[in-house]
Amino acid sequence: MNRLNNPLVLIGLALLLLLGSSMVFTVDERERAIKLFLGEITESDYTPGLHFKIPFVERVYKFDSRILTLDVQPERVLTNEKKNVIVDSFIKWRIADAGIFYTRLGGVESRANSRLTQFVREGVKDAFGRRTIKEVVSSARSTLREEILASVDKQAESLGIDIVDVRVKKVELPGDVRESVFQRMEKDRAKIAREIRSQGEEEAKKIRATADRIREELLAEAYSKSEQTRGLGDAESARIYAEAYTKDPDFYSLYRSLSAYRTAFSGNGDVLLLKPDSEFFKYFNGPELAPKP
Repeated sequence: MNRLNNPLVLIGLALLLLLGSSMVFTVDERERAIKLFLGEITESDYTPGLHFKIPFVERVYKFDSRILTLDVQPERVLTNEKKNVIVDSFIKWRIADAGIFYTRLGGVESRANSRLTQFVREGVKDAFGRRTIKEVVSSARSTLREEILASVDKQAESLGIDIVDVRVKKVELPGDVRESVFQRMEKDRAKIAREIRSQGEEEAKKIRATADRIREELLAEAYSKSEQTRGLGDAESARIYAEAYTKDPDFYSLYRSLSAYRTAFSGNGDVLLLKPDSEFFKYFNGPELAPKP
């Protein structure tokens, strides 16, 4: 107990504890670490866990290994048509090689953000400069992303950085350009609408012509069949009449005369100028009306 109360012993224990704590360090699974011996990197690929170092001679630097997001300030760029557009983008990145990251950037995250911002702006300018406004705001977003990502990742590799993703959040037209672009797009859409309408009218004419032709063919065929049917009916009617009339010609003659009388005398104020011995009055003048024995 007396030894523990000795100040020199306590100081020695404190020094031992300090020395022991300075000999070990931990690396979290969310971190990357490097070890320097007299300013020279001796180790840069630590696994998560407990590790050792030489106190006062070796130093350890830790960096965040998680995916980091950098919002790039909106910037004006020129398209292939020499029109200004305002591009708002962001980039996701992480440290792939802590040793290179420390050597090239001193391990300072703000320096990395500055360099990455420059890379993104260069990639955006190059990609947008090869396209028109119409391509930029319509169907070329995926191709733009791939081109910018490849360009930035190639440059960031030399800094020990891995580019996870690059995205264009928004593309806006300046006020002086927006109106002219909208007017031109409106004209293009109107032109396309006229072409589609013209094609529709042409197709409608073809359909009507085909329908009219089919209609005429059907009517002609129906008329032909109706005339054939009527002709067959008339022939059959004539045959039946002829067959019936040949059985009693006198009765047929009387029937025809009576029908003629009915027609002639049905009107009012009609005048007939006929001879009394005319064939028309044969059933009024003679014994022909009497039945034959």
